[in-house]
Amino acid sequence: MNPICTQVRVRVPATSANLGSGFDTVGLALDYHDELTFTLNPDPTDGIAHVFIHGEGEDTLPRDETHLVVSTFRRACATFGLGRIGFTLEATNNIPQARGMGSSAEAIVAGIAAAAAFAQPGELNRPAIFDMAAQIEGHPDNVAPAVFGGLTVSWDFATAEGVGSVAIPGGEPLHGGFHTVNYPVDPAITAAVFVPDYELSTEKARQALPKEVPHKDAVYNVSRVGLLPAAMNPVALAQAEAQGGADALGGGATGAAQVTPAAFATAAAQANALLFTATQDRLHQPYRTPLMLPSSELIELFRAKGYAAAVSGAGPCVLVLHYGNAREAIDQVAATQLASGHWRVLHLPINTKGVEIERR
Repeated sequence: MNPICTQVRVRVPATSANLGSGFDTVGLALDYHDELTFTLNPDPTDGIAHVFIHGEGEDTLPRDETHLVVSTFRRACATFGLGRIGFTLEATNNIPQARGMGSSAEAIVAGIAAAAAFAQPGELNRPAIFDMAAQIEGHPDNVAPAVFGGLTVSWDFATAEGVGSVAIPGGEPLHGGFHTVNYPVDPAITAAVFVPDYELSTEKARQALPKEVPHKDAVYNVSRVGLLPAAMNPVALAQAEAQGGADALGGGATGAAQVTPAAFATAAAQANALLFTATQDRLHQPYRTPLMLPSSELIELFRAKGYAAAVSGAGPCVLVLHYGNAREAIDQVAATQLASGHWRVLHLPINTKGVEIERR
């Protein structure tokens, strides 16, 4: 199969996984991107990947076939029926490396999306891209929001040995492997990401985790992660509460209940309280504290003042979620850290589009 175009531009958002309680399951797309351009080599006999990197990682990332974007692109091309393609990759990287903002997930999603764009016309097949990316990454919580945008909850559906899918009465069979659900996020939800000047590899962060945790700690996290979709979408929360009131009064059959301004204001205020609770965790952050003491201290500082702060991914970035504009107040809490020169802050909207491509 020959490529259907000569150039593909890919834009992939940063992501933040876990969000406190959602260890290895929950991810959030942030409106902060790496942008990559894949251009076919004019000489068809030139099957080499020529790599140029600008921004984050320009002094450390490889510029050959071992680059994660390149190796993933090669693998995806084979899957989509393309032969070995010679190309130039020009990457403009904004996402910090080894900080917990999904730089590896971005690379994997970018390589697959580019290969899909060269092989197939029309819109991206996002479920197929997610499935391949999750298999390569091994943990779907970062790749899912990079593909779909918004808030995602992902899982690995295990089936019995030799069974490929499970029949669902009245619905499509559920196949084994990775799956995700994409939840809406209110545009008033903002993220402040505090980026330190030190790195932490995901591998080291995982090595710090115990093989078993107390049952009460598992229950603690389960009770909190279920709050995240409601906390991230107070409009739906207000509608659900209004509908519940209408049903109690016998009006449930007449249609959706109207959300009054007072009810919405209450739900919005409740959103920050829910965010604070939903980002509590006992499964991973306490065990990783010795690896990122400055980050843990910053999280404690924010939480002492009522802000929903958590480690971003495996760290060491710190994520602060808030409903409504609290930029100045958030910066003031971390004024000492920011003044030290060891931290910088990114105030970011939530990305709702996921990976984007443009063919030329």
